[in-house]
Amino acid sequence: MKGVDSTTVLQEVDEAGVLTLTLNRPERNNAWNLEMEFALHDLLEQASEDEDVRAVVLTGAGRAFCPGLDAQDLDRVSRPGQSMDQTGRRPMTITALVPKPVICAINGACAGLGLVTALFSDVRLAADDAKITTAFAKRGLPAEEAVSWILPRIVGHAAALDLLLSSRVVLGAEAARLGLVHRSLPAADLLPAARAYARDIAAYCSPIAVATAKAQVYADWTGTLPDSRISARRLVGELKASSSDFREGVQSFVEKRQPHFAGLSRSIDYQAFPGHLEGTHS
Repeated sequence: MKGVDSTTVLQEVDEAGVLTLTLNRPERNNAWNLEMEFALHDLLEQASEDEDVRAVVLTGAGRAFCPGLDAQDLDRVSRPGQSMDQTGRRPMTITALVPKPVICAINGACAGLGLVTALFSDVRLAADDAKITTAFAKRGLPAEEAVSWILPRIVGHAAALDLLLSSRVVLGAEAARLGLVHRSLPAADLLPAARAYARDIAAYCSPIAVATAKAQVYADWTGTLPDSRISARRLVGELKASSSDFREGVQSFVEKRQPHFAGLSRSIDYQAFPGHLEGTHS
């Protein structure tokens, strides 16, 4: 991909259409700052519109994923009258708004805004020894950026309260047992596993079907079972009428071959998601 030039987030696209984005401030353990935030948002928005990108893997350089807001900024914004510059900021739930699968490979420390980014990714893999914590209560903060909305939906009410009220650290293996991440693996196997998962989606799953299913999951959280059935029937009809992917999916299955689905090129559609995930798209 072209058009975004930043050293704080590295990008690499392989031949399968898997884009790997690497948070790249290893000297600060990939601590969050505005430059990295803007770069990540720009790259994810660009990936949304790039037909060649079928899936995204998000990870961190060095020993950490992202431990949250940079301590230098955290100290500054904790003073009376100070805050992060809000000008032009976009939703921290950006990974949920991308119409392509986002697989987060949590390679190390993950907290605060780093955890927000991971929680709103579609699939989370973690290194066995990755340290994961909400951290908010220990900084005198409530659950930020819709974490109180997403976390109970991932791990359940009781576990969410445990993690938020105590801000305790869980390692990757416990995170997998809690359902906070889908799998934990030895650190050396983490990124290859995340890329292999993404490549399987890129090779065998229809981009428009994946994007639609992702939007359905979020939209149906606020609806009823009958509403979901009605919506699903409507969407099936729309996709059959507007895309050749259904026919290709059937033919490739019958012919026992890899499917050749069309790429997906579209901007982030904030209207496809619940109101509390929407935000200013600058």
